[in-house]
Amino acid sequence: MSNLYQRKLSLAGLDISGLSVEDLRALVRKILENGIHGISFSPYTEGQGPGTEIGADQIRERLAIIQPYVRNIRSFSCSEGNELIPAIAKENGLGTMVGVWLDDNREQNEIEIVNAIELANAGHADILGVGNEVLLRGDLSEDELIDYVNRVKAATTGVEVGYVDAYFEFQVHPRITEACDVVLANCYPFWEGCPAEHALLYMKEMYRRAQHAANGKKVIISETGWPNIGTPTDGAVPSLENAIKYFIDTYQWAEQDDIEIFYFSSFDEAWKVDAEGDVGAYWGLWDKDGNPKYV
Repeated sequence: MSNLYQRKLSLAGLDISGLSVEDLRALVRKILENGIHGISFSPYTEGQGPGTEIGADQIRERLAIIQPYVRNIRSFSCSEGNELIPAIAKENGLGTMVGVWLDDNREQNEIEIVNAIELANAGHADILGVGNEVLLRGDLSEDELIDYVNRVKAATTGVEVGYVDAYFEFQVHPRITEACDVVLANCYPFWEGCPAEHALLYMKEMYRRAQHAANGKKVIISETGWPNIGTPTDGAVPSLENAIKYFIDTYQWAEQDDIEIFYFSSFDEAWKVDAEGDVGAYWGLWDKDGNPKYV
């Protein structure tokens, strides 16, 4: 493993409230150079999105931008070329949480499941996230989702199998939690309208609720982040300073309490505005062209 990932950056007890934006940027740089645990990775470039077939060269090009700063990546799909991501990530020394995209298209779900099993059995997946916010969207029933999770568990060895959803869904659906090897909780104070100054405390509470639901199983924060541009959600305001402070606060806590977090996201992605409004395009630590936004 690179020395980059062996260094320990001490953030415990650091008060960032009075720091200038330039000082905050310098701290972000130090955190990234030290290496964060994980990040959500989609290889799309401008004008692309789900439905675009992605090639290996593009994946390598986009991955090369973030690879020096992360230990693990999380992908979202096992089709349309996204099934190439895990092996390429492994070639670059990265751990992988491999996303298996499920929705109400059962035929496409079969492609995702078959490809995910093949990737896991080839040694390219450390964790399989079978489904992402399927219950939150209402795309599948609890029984259907459990069947998919159990099917993947039965067909794979040496890989943890979990399900990704908003933290509270694991409280509402204890049978889902029971079926998982690991609980993969999305924690977004922004989407619940929490003001930035209280966001870290709220994320901690989200995590504790997921832990309680997990009943002793490991909990990983599979997504969290803060946008820098866009329309506020109640008291949650997108801004450069709020996004930077949220990132720093997140990794102060991650270091202090040894929390595994996959930050959202690698790059700004314009296609997300269709589902999330203008704010959807500005969650990346890098912009759409691969330039770092906060350092």
